[in-house]
Amino acid sequence: MVAFKNRYLVMEVYLDPNKDTASDEPIVITQFNLKKAIRDVILTNFGVCGPSENSFQVKYVNPITKLCIIRASREEYQKVWASITMVRSVGSCPVVFNLLDLSGNIRACRAAALKCDEFKFQQYQSMAGARVTPEIQQQMQNYLDKIKVLEH
Repeated sequence: MVAFKNRYLVMEVYLDPNKDTASDEPIVITQFNLKKAIRDVILTNFGVCGPSENSFQVKYVNPITKLCIIRASREEYQKVWASITMVRSVGSCPVVFNLLDLSGNIRACRAAALKCDEFKFQQYQSMAGARVTPEIQQQMQNYLDKIKVLEH
């Protein structure tokens, strides 16, 4: 039996700082929103010959630190990565993606994501100061726990 070979991309999502945050709709980054944005760009740029919808999966998204993990098949990861760089908006919010780590297994990806997420949350805490409520800290702990139990 042959095991499927995957690549894991740890990505950072930068929201457009010029976006009017006082608008009526909040900026929410979810697994569904990211997958839809990537899928739309794949169809636009590669058409039906591009990577299939089953060749990538958004495994993890943290809306607090804007970090996400995307699993792609080894054969198609370069096309998925290229498509991710071409994503210009998620929903109605302009975004830019930054690749933080590319790994061949989930353990290395998990370690890199934990390190990045903890560092970004420390930055968030220092910038937000007293506005970081116990609820936000609990949410962040839940997201860190999600990373720790990630599997294929």
